[in-house]
This record gives sequence, structure tokens and C-alpha cells, in this order.
Amino acid sequence: MNSAVYSSPVCMLTLTLGSFIIGSWIQRKTHAQFLHPCLTSTVFIIIILCTTGIPFKTYFEANSILNFMLGPSVVAIGVILYEQLDKIRGNVIAILTSVVVGSIVSVFSVMLVGRIFGLNTLLIHSFEPKCLTTPIAMSISQTNGGNVSLTVVTVVVCGIVGAVFGPKLLKLVHVKNPIARGLALGCTAHGLGTARAMQIGAVEGAVSGLAIALMGIASTLIIPLLNFIFG
Repeated sequence: MNSAVYSSPVCMLTLTLGSFIIGSWIQRKTHAQFLHPCLTSTVFIIIILCTTGIPFKTYFEANSILNFMLGPSVVAIGVILYEQLDKIRGNVIAILTSVVVGSIVSVFSVMLVGRIFGLNTLLIHSFEPKCLTTPIAMSISQTNGGNVSLTVVTVVVCGIVGAVFGPKLLKLVHVKNPIARGLALGCTAHGLGTARAMQIGAVEGAVSGLAIALMGIASTLIIPLLNFIFG
């Protein structure tokens, strides 16, 4: 096997996109919500990398274009937000309050659970940005001395769990307000939650996208503050 050919950017990009397409096909055929394409494609990619012996660093660098597009994709949600602006204006205080409280609870819960189970500072700092979109989470984790790779895994898992079980949980507790549902999915499951929110409704999708940005801003300030107070 010519490892140089198989580890080329073209092959690695093909592996990423192909795995996601296969994962989407599996979910459509099985109708199993827990078989999220991000989950099944991740498992498939891990198997391929382990089988071929291609280092993860090589795979990661080959997919740099996709990592870069994470940022613009979040900005693009602003178009949907603009279309629903009239329905959001009257709820600015409620939205800001929810995001700030959600950010504090998200970070403090990690710190509390980490202390209870005796996790070291590196792990706690790696888990703190779990509810943020990947580019912001990576930046915060690196700045605070966390393990960026572990942070990415945590963010993906959090997003999958939120996207799969979030809507069912909201229905179970009878949360019917579209703004509240959008905030819940955006604040807890970032991009994957927003994608799911868009499937539910336009308002939910717009508010969820707004929550991603606001959570990023709030957490950038709250995480260092809580680390300083309780560190």
C-alpha cells in the first residue's frame, strides 16, 4: 500500500465526505435517530485510520479546508436569523438572560462534576467548552491549557446527544415556545443542535443559530472568570 497516496489531502477529504454520506444513508434506511451521521462516520473514519496506520495528525491537516469552513458556516446562519428578526426583537432580554445562565450552568457543572470525580485541571479545562461550536471551543481550550483533541471529541459527543435527544426531551417537558426550543438546542448542542432546530422550524433554527454566537461570547468571558474564582 502506498501510504503517501492514501494519506493525500484528496483521499482524506474523500474519506471524510464519503463517510458522512454513508452515515446519512444508514440513518435514512434504519430511521434510527441515535445513528447520527456524525457518529457513524466518525467510527468508520477511526477504523480506516487504524487499519491503514495513517496518523490522525495527517488526516486532520488534510481536512484543514473543512475545519476552516466551520467558521463561515456559523456566520452563514446570520441569513436565517435576519429573516426571522421581527419575531426575535421582542425577546432580547429573555434570550440574553437564558444564554448567560446557560453558559454559567454549563461551565460550572463541568467544574463541579470534575471536582467530585477528582479530575485534573487539564481534563476540566478540556471539557468546559463542551457546549460551544468547535472553532470557539478549540480556541478557548487551547488558551486555558486544555487538550484541544479531547475538547473536539467532547463537543461532537455533546452535539450528537443534544441533536438526537434534545427535541424529545423538550417535547417530554412540554416546551412548545419556538424561541425557547431554539435556545435550548443552540445553547447545548451548538451546530448539530441548530441543524436539528432548522428541521423543526424556521424560528427555532434562527434562534438556535443566534444562541451559538451568544454562547461563544458569553463563555469566552465566563470560563476564565469561573476558573479564576474557583480555580
